[in-house]
Amino acid sequence: MSGAPRRWPSALALVASLIGLVFGGLSTLDYSRHLDRQVHDIHCSFIPGLAAGGAGENACRAAMYSPYSALFRDRYWGGIPISLFAVGAFAFFASYALYLLLAGPRAPRRAAQFFGAVSLTPLLVSALMFAISALKLGQYCKTCVGIYISSVLLAVSGIFLLLDARSKGAPAPAADKPEGAAEGAGAGRPVGSLWLVPGWLLALGIFTITPTLIYLSALPSYASYITGCGKLAKPTEPNNALLRHTPAGAKQPATLFVDPLCPTCKAFHKRLEADGIFERLDTTLVLFPLDNECNWMLDRPLHPGACLVSKAVLCGENRAVDVLEWAYDNQERLLEGAKSPAGLATVRSAIREKWSNLDACIDSKDTKLRLDRMLRHIVNNQLQVSTPQLFLGDTRLCDEDSDIGLAYSIRKLAPDLRLP
Repeated sequence: MSGAPRRWPSALALVASLIGLVFGGLSTLDYSRHLDRQVHDIHCSFIPGLAAGGAGENACRAAMYSPYSALFRDRYWGGIPISLFAVGAFAFFASYALYLLLAGPRAPRRAAQFFGAVSLTPLLVSALMFAISALKLGQYCKTCVGIYISSVLLAVSGIFLLLDARSKGAPAPAADKPEGAAEGAGAGRPVGSLWLVPGWLLALGIFTITPTLIYLSALPSYASYITGCGKLAKPTEPNNALLRHTPAGAKQPATLFVDPLCPTCKAFHKRLEADGIFERLDTTLVLFPLDNECNWMLDRPLHPGACLVSKAVLCGENRAVDVLEWAYDNQERLLEGAKSPAGLATVRSAIREKWSNLDACIDSKDTKLRLDRMLRHIVNNQLQVSTPQLFLGDTRLCDEDSDIGLAYSIRKLAPDLRLP
């Protein structure tokens, strides 16, 4: 048996590390672009560098906006994206794999053994993130999948390097040794000092944490921006037309203006729930349907059927949030129904199918008057025709802070609100 180790596992490790580095870098680049508090296109493709995601909603954007994409979101605007750690780790693995490939038989067996052991760590992290994507998000970001695949390939190469180091570690048979060779020389590789391991671990730690330190040093301050998006001049409505949602223990007053058929409202509501914020707010809920069937501020319907669904939410009373969340969950179906030839009859049928006891209330004059008072409340506060709008106390949460900057902005605007 030859003492020279196989080189293809090192080559595979190098390729896998470079793939992980590219996908991790693209994910970090997407995240950092949003630090200007605007919405940008993102990479969402299995082909590195192809920006297929656009500015709309997709699995990659959902992953980026989720609370699982970054650490310390409440301390830093946007938090620290976990892709930064992937960039640092894969940079270390790429460098180490290149060393093993070039050194070949001169690399100590302990180097291959160390690489084989630590190469499993990205796979463990990827398995955790894959489980979160499956169980929490219900969809898979393509750039994330690219990292998962690279982690699998890296682990495979590491296992072969580890097995190769063990098999080459056995002394060669006496018949195979050159005459006069020293005992164990047939192995062809030095073992390497055990003291190298702490040094390699330290290098892995430095590589992993350095991108984060650079990121934090360049992170701008947002404290002066988050309070400059307006105030709610008249928080109360004299006729008690507004809805209230007060979960047990909720203390932070908030006013939320939403359209039940607004896709942005749906996404914002999901983020509030995912971050554990919604159930900690004492919410005054104001319906703001962007539909000229009841909203005289519009000359055409932006979300046809929104007036009818808003009346259903009003009629839900103490279950109003349940009706609203049902509308969010069935939003595409309701919007398509409103645009169909049957129009509002299709929307009405969907509402009746789920909430059979709301028909009389939806058609009542009192419900129409209550919704009209909500709209007048919006006019009295001189709000822009836009949804969603969230006020914490009387201070408006900026639209630019409603995605990756949400937890940080909430903490600044409501310092007494305890986030999970």
